[in-house]
Amino acid sequence: MEDSISTCNNDSDCPDHYHVENTLVVNEKTSSQIRPSLKGEQNNRSNERTLGLRLDREKGGTHGGEKQHDTVAYDPQDRGFRRIIRNFTPSWFIITMSTGVVSILLHQLPYNGKWLQIISVIFFVLNLVLFLLFTFISCLRYVLHPEIFPAVLRHPHQSLFIATFPVGLATIINMTVLVCAPAWGRGMATLAWVLWWIDSLMALATCFHLTFVIMSNRRSELEEMTALYLIPIVAVVIAATSGCLVAGAIPNHKHRLWTLIISYIFWGIGTPLSWIILTLYFLRMTLHKPLKREVIVSLLLPIGPLGLSGFSIILLGKLAKRLFPLQGSLPNVANAGDIFYTLGFLLGLILWSFAIVWFVVAVSMIATAGRFPFNMGWWGFIFPVGVFTLLTITIGEELESRFFKVLSCVLTLMCVIAWLAIAGKTIQNSLLGKMFFAPCLGTDLYLTKLRKEKIDSRTPKEVV
Repeated sequence: MEDSISTCNNDSDCPDHYHVENTLVVNEKTSSQIRPSLKGEQNNRSNERTLGLRLDREKGGTHGGEKQHDTVAYDPQDRGFRRIIRNFTPSWFIITMSTGVVSILLHQLPYNGKWLQIISVIFFVLNLVLFLLFTFISCLRYVLHPEIFPAVLRHPHQSLFIATFPVGLATIINMTVLVCAPAWGRGMATLAWVLWWIDSLMALATCFHLTFVIMSNRRSELEEMTALYLIPIVAVVIAATSGCLVAGAIPNHKHRLWTLIISYIFWGIGTPLSWIILTLYFLRMTLHKPLKREVIVSLLLPIGPLGLSGFSIILLGKLAKRLFPLQGSLPNVANAGDIFYTLGFLLGLILWSFAIVWFVVAVSMIATAGRFPFNMGWWGFIFPVGVFTLLTITIGEELESRFFKVLSCVLTLMCVIAWLAIAGKTIQNSLLGKMFFAPCLGTDLYLTKLRKEKIDSRTPKEVV
């Protein structure tokens, strides 16, 4: 029997059809178009209730000499801007993360100048505009399609990208403290402090949700483990970093001390948890075959929590060294602030060294992987290397080391060049419509396996 919506051989940006990579969350009206033979299987997992999958046929497969392909039920009205809204996934906030870290890098460079400060502010303003734009489109998405948000929360991979929102907001908070507060006074510092509380609550929610998703969506194979699990952890660690910067700017001394203590707590939540995830990820990489080319860029993600944790603990130690004597904290310990600072710097240097291992391995595997397709995951190049560079800058400042200062300049230049190249490619693909599909990044190993199991379980009679 011929289907009303046939398969074509066009690229993934075909204006008339959706293809396998364009997996889409659909509403109940669209779901009614799904082939009845799949409806029984959609009760196996909660994800399938909102994912409209349809099996089409193409010559050259296993059943009756025909090759099976998954496509998605297509709503003829879901075109143009409506398609952009529906397929605008949380992963777009990775762009704000990367843009924000570039603005901070340019502001904190050891060999700086007025022109670099101006460029830093330009990146900051651009990041703020992008963040507000992406937030507006995301709100439209969930208001116009309320069935999508619960599906995203239940999704074992896409739900992790929700954490990119608080991470992107944290970069804006940091630049507000570094740029706006010195220029416009304590009011901006207070605003940053209020935003930090909001950001912290969202970061904790995404981190705890991560634990729930991992435990409630059990995998039978370690191979399905991805570095995406580190994203919600980064949200908590960067909240600790932002808390340290905010605490150094607000006027109330008691508020500063409590903000510092809470930031230490956030660091204690995120950093050890990142070590657990890194251990599992290392085990996955050693026991199973290398990552596919589509997701090879995720190898750089482990650098993020390591570099950010080291950067945070050094900043926290520096602030503790200043605040503890003023507030009389830990009165029974002589020079408590100096102890916190020394231990923080030592731990930061250790984490920098450990990040070098992941950096070298990731670059080596990416360089030997050959050409790999462009997707949103390319933005994952910038943020991990950016926070590692911030740690390098901080170590160079504390040691007064020319080596670390020069190295940080080289790494910053790499981040800026990467940002310009990836931004250009993103704009090009966005204009062609290739960037607007969900789930994104091509890292959904769970749904890939699910589709394969669906295909293998079909009989010739069922797929006709």
